[in-house]
Amino acid sequence: MMNIKEIKGIKLAPFTRMTASIYAVLGFVAAVVMLIGLTIVQVAGVIPELGHFNLVTGVGIPLIVLLPIGAFFSTIVMSFFSVMLYNVLVPRLGGVKLELVGNEVENIPVVPFSLILSAIGAVWAFILGLVLAAVISPLFSLIGAMGTMPEAASITANLTASGVAIPTGPGIGVAEAIVSLVLIIGLPIMAFVFGFIWNALFALFYNYLVSRVAKIQLEFGQITGSLHELKHIPVLPTALSVALVFTLLGLISGILSKNYGEFISNFVVYFIETALIALLYNYLAPRIGSIKLNLE
Repeated sequence: MMNIKEIKGIKLAPFTRMTASIYAVLGFVAAVVMLIGLTIVQVAGVIPELGHFNLVTGVGIPLIVLLPIGAFFSTIVMSFFSVMLYNVLVPRLGGVKLELVGNEVENIPVVPFSLILSAIGAVWAFILGLVLAAVISPLFSLIGAMGTMPEAASITANLTASGVAIPTGPGIGVAEAIVSLVLIIGLPIMAFVFGFIWNALFALFYNYLVSRVAKIQLEFGQITGSLHELKHIPVLPTALSVALVFTLLGLISGILSKNYGEFISNFVVYFIETALIALLYNYLAPRIGSIKLNLE
């Protein structure tokens, strides 16, 4: 029997704690893989230009510490703010809906899924645009100040004579305003549009193609009322379905970029990553607490 559930809210602390813990472990795994690779490079002497520099002790071992810590704290920020945005936007845009048959995700309604996720991406793009605009503003001021120096006049004259237009004075202020507008307004709009298309393709591929082969499986348990916990994630069917979706997405982006092997790498990377995330979630949930959601 089909059971339609809408994720009306996500508890901040359990989600942030779980995702940060998972990505800290993934950061450690990545650091170990890089350490092994650097050890092979060091022993084989692949880069003789390094001389006596030891890649293992100079780069590999510090990464064992730095990558997990960096992944943990960066994921805390990303997860906490993203979930907070989700909870704020759901009453206005609606939440992600899942059509479940037992613990299998049979269908992902396209518009709710794409709308909320692309809106969150647009807010992140707006924040990034603000930061970049704040960073480039002093650079434009510095360029303007340098333009008043006597030495700059001869350089500008030479470049102008060669057909290169160099903005000076008011032109620099106009250029700064245009770039800032593009970053603060244009970047979020582009993030929303392309994010909506990408997420819509994800849902469409899953609904009409991938779900015929493998389905995402999520085992929820009711705590009280609409509050549920994600108790367990079956590893193989979930990893296979996610990897197949990204394989199809990789096929499209590979054709556009003429990188025809991208769909193969997508399958391998996303299968391994999703399987590791599911395994870690199943291991950590009884120990640090599961993700909790309001499902209606």
